[in-house]
Amino acid sequence: MFTAIFGAFEAGIIYAIMALGVYLSFRVLDFPDLTVDGSFVTGAAVAATMIVNGMNPFIATILALIAGFVAGCLTGVLHTFGKINALLSGILMMIALYSINLRIMGKSNVPLLNSETAMTNIRDAWDKTGFDSIFNSILSTVGLGDSLPRTWGILIVMLIVTFTIKFLTDQFLKTEIGLAIRATGDNKRMIRSLSANTNVTVILGLGISNAMVAFSGALIAQQGGFADVGMGIGMIIIGLASVIIGEALFGTKTIARTTLAVIGGAIIYRIVVTLALRVDFLEPGDMKLITATIVILALVTPKIIDSTKEKKRKARKQAEFIAFNSLPDERKGEADAEIKPSP
Repeated sequence: MFTAIFGAFEAGIIYAIMALGVYLSFRVLDFPDLTVDGSFVTGAAVAATMIVNGMNPFIATILALIAGFVAGCLTGVLHTFGKINALLSGILMMIALYSINLRIMGKSNVPLLNSETAMTNIRDAWDKTGFDSIFNSILSTVGLGDSLPRTWGILIVMLIVTFTIKFLTDQFLKTEIGLAIRATGDNKRMIRSLSANTNVTVILGLGISNAMVAFSGALIAQQGGFADVGMGIGMIIIGLASVIIGEALFGTKTIARTTLAVIGGAIIYRIVVTLALRVDFLEPGDMKLITATIVILALVTPKIIDSTKEKKRKARKQAEFIAFNSLPDERKGEADAEIKPSP
């Protein structure tokens, strides 16, 4: 059980980078960008193909990020200069990327099991530190010695990478261009009246969003040991589920808190899916159904809670009103005096 949860946590922290990209497009920019399903695979395809051809895996991962940025910018160009509907421009780019990704890989699946990847380099470097034996000895003392993870290195490094991206995102959204992107998502007409170029902010915002998504795809491909042309199907739903779950559980008072909530939502989502798949009557093919169910619950539950609170508030107000009207006239004046604040 611990090994399964550990693996889910490790995958969740990598998928959190993709969720931050989805948050940037859907929440900050208010743009329903479906390019995500394609750009995630683009990142995986670029990284895997270059690694197989002998390129340094870290450089290949950076190039995958750049490829995702270009894909996002193209979606923005279709919407801003092509005057295509936001939803349709994302769908068109997603469809185009399917063929582009096949062209990049040359086939539908590129295995990385026998190749040197960023993950294998991290694992080899971490093994030399000796920290694994320390962590595993601690787990053994608390009775978890039978389910020890293979290495802690990937989790620790990915935590550092993800939180670095989170910090940079927080700082970027506080800059002048970041505030312009946020304002574009809030009220595009208003920001235009201040002589801001909303076309540039939309294109840049979508480029950064899909750069994060492609970066996550490149890391997932190297973690899983393969890149597949179909690995991005439903990725937008996973990203939205992470955002919605995180916002519902942790709140959205500030940008820093919201981005932290998105990371938490991505981790919780992966853990919930992992635990759900351990149920006897569920199979790996049910993952999309589980995802849809999680999203539905995350959307409906807060509304039910708010509705219940509102009903209780109205019932309390009504009870106070009935109690007030049942008082004698002389007592109503005293009650009014108690309720009204003194000047």
